[in-house]
Amino acid sequence: MRVKPRAPDPLLTIKLLHTAVWIFFVGCILGIPIAGVLDRFRWAAALSGVVLVECAILALNRGQCPLTIVARRYTDERRENFDIYLPLWLARHNKRIFGTLFVLSELFVAVRWIFRATQT
Repeated sequence: MRVKPRAPDPLLTIKLLHTAVWIFFVGCILGIPIAGVLDRFRWAAALSGVVLVECAILALNRGQCPLTIVARRYTDERRENFDIYLPLWLARHNKRIFGTLFVLSELFVAVRWIFRATQT
């Protein structure tokens, strides 16, 4: 007897994808000051551009990730982490924490770039 493979759970798939995307963008945000320390200002600009595209996507979706909107179709759950594998406290404060880190990273790289430019 052959066993028919089960279709993947759509919410599980969305949560895994959303978590992977979140990790990618956190990596970009954390990479910006690292690029600045290494005087890789083009890398810092590229990472900043990627994050700004994500900010634009969030802005166009009223502050929500498009994956959150899709995940709502598969559950009535609405806690802040229903669509992503993050602790509740982190999901709740995610934008505030990483938005602040992004702005501070941008300021750090800008100051470093200006200082570097005045030294040559």
